Amino acid sequence: MKFSRRSLVQNAGIVAGAGLLGLGTSATGQSQLSSPGRKPRALALIGDRYHNPDYIRVSLDKVFKDLNIPIDYTIQYDQISPGLLKNYQLLLILRDGMIWPDGYLGPDAYTAYEADLETPKTFPDPKPVRWIKEEQGAAIKEFVNAGNGFYALHNCSDISNSSKDYREVMGGCYNGHPPLRPFQVHATANSHPITQGMSPFIVNDEQHYVIYDKDPKYAILEAENLDGLNFENRGTKSVSGWAYDFGKGRVVFTAVGHTIHAMWNPQYIEIQKRSIRWLLREL
Repeated sequence: MKFSRRSLVQNAGIVAGAGLLGLGTSATGQSQLSSPGRKPRALALIGDRYHNPDYIRVSLDKVFKDLNIPIDYTIQYDQISPGLLKNYQLLLILRDGMIWPDGYLGPDAYTAYEADLETPKTFPDPKPVRWIKEEQGAAIKEFVNAGNGFYALHNCSDISNSSKDYREVMGGCYNGHPPLRPFQVHATANSHPITQGMSPFIVNDEQHYVIYDKDPKYAILEAENLDGLNFENRGTKSVSGWAYDFGKGRVVFTAVGHTIHAMWNPQYIEIQKRSIRWLLREL
């Protein structure tokens, strides 16, 4: 039996190129064409060296299926452009700003493989390259400015370290994290529909420390290590989410997201759903 590239992409749930984006598998399990008059459609750019796109897709599918909003997935960072984004009303990104053109060993490889190679010096040291181009940052900025929504998740704050326009929209930049460990996420004192009535919750995840650029009144979530553990003398607390209007559009950032069990924490699932609804002006 022969499989076309299109059928493989649809079955995997990963959209491989701009020519297939209108036919990507939705979270409702149906293949749908994008056209005027249909319900809002989302595009998610996912996956990098440290974040397998499979767990991200499975995590987000649960959310979007409950919301009955179709979503397309892509791992092709180089396809982000005005022409691609015009088909969508919501953009999500959960990936960092790095690519590794010369390859790498790990983080998924068994560490002994690297240590026991017969000729380890013949393998080049892994060196990251920043993938985002300024025209892509400008495309995302204009996408939101025009009235659409941008949901920035977890480590996509790292992209801000290499694009001025992207950072202006996203609202901050990645500044490190400790190893996986339990911490609490709770709402800030700033009232917002996304966090209204939420209860604090505990996740075992990466507690991301970010540099937040916008007005403190837009910060809606805070992470805190209740065991008193800090990170590089930055304290036990970190900003873990924000939401604001940008031009005619809206932006939300939530920092939790390194593991599927953190993504599927019931309280965090509710926050993701509310974030999406708020971005689409349904909340």
